[in-house]
Amino acid sequence: MAHELQIKPVAHIRTDFPTKFGIPRQAGLAENLKGKIVFEPAYRIDEALRGLEGFSHLWLIWGFSENMGYDWTPTVRPPRLGGNVRMGVFATRSPFRPNGLGLSCVRLLSIQKEEGLGTTILVGGADMVDGTPIYDVKPYIPYADSIPEAVGGFAPDAGRVLEVKIPPELEQKIPQEKRSALRDVLAHDPRPRYQEDPERVYGMGFAGLEVRFRVERTVLRVTEIETAARENVVP
Repeated sequence: MAHELQIKPVAHIRTDFPTKFGIPRQAGLAENLKGKIVFEPAYRIDEALRGLEGFSHLWLIWGFSENMGYDWTPTVRPPRLGGNVRMGVFATRSPFRPNGLGLSCVRLLSIQKEEGLGTTILVGGADMVDGTPIYDVKPYIPYADSIPEAVGGFAPDAGRVLEVKIPPELEQKIPQEKRSALRDVLAHDPRPRYQEDPERVYGMGFAGLEVRFRVERTVLRVTEIETAARENVVP
């Protein structure tokens, strides 16, 4: 008889996203995004990371913590298809899955010791909400994990990229080290794919800010930036 696998987080990731809205649809789309992996006390063992510094990228296995309590469905409506076509859940990366696990490939930026946190890992391109549980960290192996001739099904590429316009007086409100990351996020169109109202104003939390914007055709215009009530900033 097969034994049921029980897993628990080995770490949690700190990101600039307090909520799901605005998070890139896939890891690596917004390369300038930074996330910090903070291990649970039981796993703050330096020997467990020995040799990791030799790799440029990592696989993160994580949990859709914001979707806990929802049942899985055998078919879902991928945003890539406008939310109007159903596909099998195992043909998508939908969070509404039997086991609610996500998989992301991120860049390894640095490994450092921090007082009170032990050894942490700074990564680039993470597509997760702040506080997401990490169940495992594995090295990305280029000769095995890279398949140039792979076919992408109904999602063959990253999709359209928007022109982002931020008025200078608003851009000054964004910390300089966060500007490129925010532009990356906005360029990949945070809106649901089926929403195309040019008059609608959208809002998203990012790095302790509330960013509001509108999209007309292929141009995204930031209309307002304010300090958010909830601050979460990856140092």
